[in-house]
Amino acid sequence: MPQTSVSPLDAMRRLIAGNERYKSDTRSVTALASQLQRVELAAGQSPFAIVLCCSDSRAPAEIVFDQGLGDLFVIRVAGNIVAPSGIGSAEFAAATFGTRLVVVMGHSSCGAVTATLDVLRGEGTVASANIRDIVDRIRPSAQTVLEVGKDRSRELQLGDAIRANVRHAVDHLRHGSRILEEMVNEGQLVIVGSVYDIATGHVDFFDVPAALREALQAG
Repeated sequence: MPQTSVSPLDAMRRLIAGNERYKSDTRSVTALASQLQRVELAAGQSPFAIVLCCSDSRAPAEIVFDQGLGDLFVIRVAGNIVAPSGIGSAEFAAATFGTRLVVVMGHSSCGAVTATLDVLRGEGTVASANIRDIVDRIRPSAQTVLEVGKDRSRELQLGDAIRANVRHAVDHLRHGSRILEEMVNEGQLVIVGSVYDIATGHVDFFDVPAALREALQAG
């Protein structure tokens, strides 16, 4: 696997700092000027993080983390689900570019999770087999939320289901791919979860391995 100078800790710090800039309505000069590297990047790329996120137009990872051209390898699919093509994309980026951090990013008011909850409550239908595939991948974690949190409000259930869906995706990436699992076990790759609040702009990271979490807290 190609080596990269960006460790999981440094990659997390860059994402957190970028999100802080985004929340304060500022942009880094580096991100703004990244288009000047277009010709240089034509020769190759070395993204410092892989982000699996939702296709929702309100949650573009490059903007949310204030990153520029060539910084992030982004995999976007409704409901930030983990399907074979998404796993293959993450495997490709990690193995080919030496990218050492994977972030699964869900977001508030997720339409795919909302639709899944509606189906489980018997209040919604699925329009096609392709949409059903998305719903079916979200269904297990959403079903658990409805069973465990049956007395919680619908708003809280949605928030719980969004986080549970992210945790399910993180676990799937850690253990559903031989390549990724080996990289994680060998300390070459870290996979974390997060949820983006579309109203505040804040990205909340969770399901972060203890060693990385402690290093971030230490500054």
